[in-house]
Amino acid sequence: MSATGTSTTAAERRRRAGRRLIIGFSGGEVTSELREVVREIQPGGFILFSRNVENPRQVRDLNRALRDLLPGRPLLISVDQEGGRVQRIREPATHWPTLREVGAADASLEIAQALGLELRAMGFNLNFAPVADVDSNPANPVIGDRSFGRDPARVGAQVQAFTRGLQAQGILACAKHFPGHGDTSTDSHLELPQIDREEQSLRSVELPPFAAAVAAGVASIMTAHVVFSAWDPHWPATLSTRVIPEILREGMGFRNLVITDDLEMKAVADRYPLAEQVRRTLLGTVDLALACHRAELQLELFAESIKAQEQDPELARLAARSEDRFLRLVVPTLLSDRDPPPIEVVGSERHQALADQVRRAAAPRLG
Repeated sequence: MSATGTSTTAAERRRRAGRRLIIGFSGGEVTSELREVVREIQPGGFILFSRNVENPRQVRDLNRALRDLLPGRPLLISVDQEGGRVQRIREPATHWPTLREVGAADASLEIAQALGLELRAMGFNLNFAPVADVDSNPANPVIGDRSFGRDPARVGAQVQAFTRGLQAQGILACAKHFPGHGDTSTDSHLELPQIDREEQSLRSVELPPFAAAVAAGVASIMTAHVVFSAWDPHWPATLSTRVIPEILREGMGFRNLVITDDLEMKAVADRYPLAEQVRRTLLGTVDLALACHRAELQLELFAESIKAQEQDPELARLAARSEDRFLRLVVPTLLSDRDPPPIEVVGSERHQALADQVRRAAAPRLG
């Protein structure tokens, strides 16, 4: 069924299946393999990694070429540009401080505005930042200084400022990893973490930064491949039919995009059949799936999404609602009348000086 209650057509099902995918690829230019994949699935967007990056001008040209693959279609052109150790575009782009340093210096708004300006100059419109996880477990192998800190209220204030700074520059922000990856002791790239704390503890520690992001109008939120036994002892948040619909959408009133973490991470890839991943993300009101590497997986996810819509009218209805959210958020961003800033802002002396100033201000506060 469509969003209006009428039967869906094959063309609608294909369009919605493709629009649910943000895909990654290899190399610094558009290849014949990428052209074939894009021609088949017509994805909702692309994600760039260090493997795609040579320098800022090349990134700008690559992003233009990606848009030319699907002229006239709204596209998310995304990247993980948090700062610190998770920064896909490095020198001569600005070397941004860690979010821990940014939070200690209370500089989230200024850093995010400058970072967003550089991203827009290179042709991006979505940044998978800020990290909204609270650094509540010192043994955590993947969060650490990617988090603004250990106090939920302070983390929330910085998440809110960072979100507003990015989105003021026309870059959609993405708070991650809902409902919180900070208390894990294992890496979801390699295995499936589980958090067994009581619900009240989760609500008081993990959720406040995401509530702050929602209050700031964050455009998107990324799911965590983590099991929270108090909410759903059987499924990670990405695939849970409770965590996103009940806690994020109903409980926090979030109406914008929900995006999975990469479905090629071993926490989900090695455990659940693709058909089940597609079905449960649709039932869980997840809007877009990241498939960051393999073209075969991207094509399989596309095919499974079409099949799910064909077999179950409720899944087709949910796919249509996801498409509505996608268009409501992405089209206004793309139709902005602001010209992109000149590429010279990337790595400018002003931005380098700001980054250095934040590091100096943070150093005595971090000991």
